[in-house]
Amino acid sequence: MSSDSSEPKETFGPASTASATGSAKPPSPAALAAKVRTLAPSMTRSMQRVAETVAGDPAGSAALTVTGLAERTGTSEATVVRTARVLGYPGYRDLRLALAALAAEQAAGRAPAVTADIAVDDPLAGVVAKLAQEEAQCLADTAAGLDTAQLESAVAALAAARRIDVYGIGASHLVGQDLVQKLLRIGLIAHAPTDPHLAVTNAVQLRSGDVAIAITHSGRTTDVIEPLRVAFEHGATTVAVTGRPQGEIAQYADHILTTSSARESELRPAAMSSRTSQLLVVDCLFIGVAQRTYDQAAPALSASYEALAHRHDPRPPHR
Repeated sequence: MSSDSSEPKETFGPASTASATGSAKPPSPAALAAKVRTLAPSMTRSMQRVAETVAGDPAGSAALTVTGLAERTGTSEATVVRTARVLGYPGYRDLRLALAALAAEQAAGRAPAVTADIAVDDPLAGVVAKLAQEEAQCLADTAAGLDTAQLESAVAALAAARRIDVYGIGASHLVGQDLVQKLLRIGLIAHAPTDPHLAVTNAVQLRSGDVAIAITHSGRTTDVIEPLRVAFEHGATTVAVTGRPQGEIAQYADHILTTSSARESELRPAAMSSRTSQLLVVDCLFIGVAQRTYDQAAPALSASYEALAHRHDPRPPHR
């Protein structure tokens, strides 16, 4: 079998993942590693092998034809092409070009380095350095992979919303509270229910013109999916902030904002490391809404500062 002649086999039927990418612009070479880290957990094992191989050795992979990469990973040509499409590339040739560009960036020292796991016996100074590097990488990965068209749509919906509900559990709930606090201070009506049952009963009251935001790294947290589903079925605009854009949460989301996270470890599960990227997305949403509603947001923010000013003044208030 000729490796070059096999490359035209990239064309698959409508069932392929090509439809998921549509005419969207392929991710930049620098975003490739972030895409792999974000999407690999939701791939099949054979696709994971392809994704991990190209991210781990972009130079070596770029030198291979589709047949060669399939042989190296013990998969098929179809699996290689499907993996390329899931990663956001129209076909393997486009992925190969991105790998060559990424390899050139790495050779020039411009690509982000892979951070090491934190060991139990690491000195605290080393922990600080590694965490800082991982947090920076996590933010960079999220920024590189964030779909700005989806972000713009979510911001527009929030800016015009009659009411906003935010759903999250555990660490994701803390992120939701952060967003709600920000939105309240610029005059929007927002809630982040702490009780999953209350979240569902709140969602029942949502209508067209309202917005519901679900924050879940895994994309399969039942207590977050359920209220988003109810909000979706009642006509609210729904937004998912998730590290698994192909997870169950996606079927009830009008807009999906994908987050990244540092590598999991025994002491730092994904739910903790994902909070950094979730907070970045929350800040992007808030700033976008504040820009669109500036005439309302600026006076509201000033009023909230003034209302709390005396609590930050060491002198006793005037009686």
